[in-house]
Amino acid sequence: MRSPRLAALELRRFGRGKLPRAALAALLLLPLLYGALYLWSFWDPYGRLDKIPVALVNDDKGATADGKKISAGDAITEALHDSNTFQWHEVSADDARAGVENGTYYLSLTMPEDFSERIASSSGDAPETSALQVRTNDANNYIVGQISRTVFSEVRTAASTDASRTFLDKIFISFSDIHGKTKQAAEGADKLKSGADKAKKGSKELADGLKDAKDGSSDLAGGLKRLDKGSGDLERGAGQVADGTQVLADKVNAGAAKVRPFLKDNGETIGDTARLVSDSTAVVRRHLDDLVKLTPGAAEDARKASERLNTVYASLCEDAPIPGPYCPALKDAKEAAATTARIAGDLDRIVKDYNGDVATLDAHLAKLQRQADDLAQRAPHLDEDLDAAVAKINKLNSGAKEVAKGAGKLHTGLTQAKAGSVDLDGGVGRLKTGAKNLDGGMFKLADGTGDLAGGLHDGVEKIPDYGKKDRDQRTEVMADPVQLASQSLHKAPNYGTGFAPYFIPLSLWVGAMVAYMLIQPMNRRALAAGASAWRIALAGWLPVAALGALQVGALMSVLHWGLGLEMTRAAGTVGFLFLVTGCFAAIIQWLNARFGAAGRILVLAVLMLQLTSAGGTYPVQTSPSFFSAIHPFLPMSYIVEALRRLISGGGLGPVWQACAVLLAFTLGALALTAVSARRKQVWTLDRLHPELSL
Repeated sequence: MRSPRLAALELRRFGRGKLPRAALAALLLLPLLYGALYLWSFWDPYGRLDKIPVALVNDDKGATADGKKISAGDAITEALHDSNTFQWHEVSADDARAGVENGTYYLSLTMPEDFSERIASSSGDAPETSALQVRTNDANNYIVGQISRTVFSEVRTAASTDASRTFLDKIFISFSDIHGKTKQAAEGADKLKSGADKAKKGSKELADGLKDAKDGSSDLAGGLKRLDKGSGDLERGAGQVADGTQVLADKVNAGAAKVRPFLKDNGETIGDTARLVSDSTAVVRRHLDDLVKLTPGAAEDARKASERLNTVYASLCEDAPIPGPYCPALKDAKEAAATTARIAGDLDRIVKDYNGDVATLDAHLAKLQRQADDLAQRAPHLDEDLDAAVAKINKLNSGAKEVAKGAGKLHTGLTQAKAGSVDLDGGVGRLKTGAKNLDGGMFKLADGTGDLAGGLHDGVEKIPDYGKKDRDQRTEVMADPVQLASQSLHKAPNYGTGFAPYFIPLSLWVGAMVAYMLIQPMNRRALAAGASAWRIALAGWLPVAALGALQVGALMSVLHWGLGLEMTRAAGTVGFLFLVTGCFAAIIQWLNARFGAAGRILVLAVLMLQLTSAGGTYPVQTSPSFFSAIHPFLPMSYIVEALRRLISGGGLGPVWQACAVLLAFTLGALALTAVSARRKQVWTLDRLHPELSL
């Protein structure tokens, strides 16, 4: 008897009564329980997220920035209500916390009190980040927590973009303000450069004039210093002499008799005093010649310096269109020079007017010196020469007074002249240094103002001046500079379509597995009749393959017309599934034929291995290495990949590869079943009394 006829006989026995017919109907519809029901249960879960209760807490109190009221919390709340994401329930923070804990809400989203305030700070001096607070509870549902992270990440991005727009808009407005102010600064720098050029020319003339003035004032100050020192020595010496002779004369005139014992006891002291008078007189005489020589020249130098300063001051300050900042100091120097010149002139006139007196004074001083020397020599014998000395001392006292008086006048005049000349020389020196520094500074200032003006003009060209339209466009781009240009080459329209390549072969494997629980993997009549092993194998395979084809028809009809599964290649999908169910029938037939009752357990084990290594949910690369290792050796790996191309679209290379693999598995399984059939044509005690029966 041929294999098709044996297969028909095997199926015909299901028509003998109601229960077998019901069993056959159950076999046809069984894949629907695994395929259609599973896919239906999560056909489009993301499209029904608005059924998930979520707590929304808006504690935001708002803020004010640049005179505008900001209520970021209200804006986000309104946007969330308008969206189709989650079923939002506005509650208090305590109710939200308790609801997430007890399962009333799957999660909660909280906007804190300072939410708007922190967002507004982005346009101020101390910007701060704001935070949306999310609370999840994986004990309620792990997947919802994962979904919420994606959803709230989009909410955070949208809120951050809105906050960035305010901050960036202020920056672009600031650019326009900077552009205008820089332009004004450039125009001011042009005027500054013009003034700096004029000031540079004047500072050069001032430096040259003050250099000449400094040379004259230095000579004058040096000469007057020497004169003042000599006149000081003269005044001190003359004063000491006058005081000494006065004391001496008073004592002598008061009572020579009383003085004789004193002179006798203090002759050495008197001798020392006389020698001091002699030495002081010598110092005075040495400096009288310097006074006469230097006074005329110093007066002339002071006059010339004063005239040069007057000329420089008139040129730079009185006649200049814009007086320089140095004019007050120059005026003080001019006046000091005039005072010094006047004092030097007065001193010169004094020397000239008292020229004869100076000579007489020198003679008197010489005489005083001689007399002091004589007194020093005769001091030990003063008591003997007291009478003669009284007359001489009186005469000496008169001369000393005249010398002291003249030396005091001379020293006073020279001291005033010296002070004026020192002030003049110091002032002129400072002016010279300042003028030199000013000239160098004005040179740098002129170059710097030129560079400043040029740089500011260049800066004006480089600093952008954004109009409102341009500013709005740039703010929008910078607030959200990177857009996700997502493109799906062969997009699955929903969750169910994406998982159909995984659940369809699962349901067909289960259908074939249950079919071989009711249909014998090898026809017993054929085994008993000694039929060909191949004929026995085909006779046991064809009924289940035929039932599998009917299961494919029923399953795909429900998926397409019932659930709305759209297939890019519908006919190719159905034809490929015929090959799939035939391959599954051959593999399950061999496991049952070869291993008997244990084969049914192996069928479940092979199913589990295929489900975990096929990459139907997550890519197989994310699985442990064991599943990646067995992935290429199991038929469902190729079936899932091929069904994805047939349902969603794409190249047919994986489909043809899967067809070849399935044909190889089918033929190999049928060959192994034929080998098992040949073996089972020999009856043994194990077959008559099996150890395990299912």
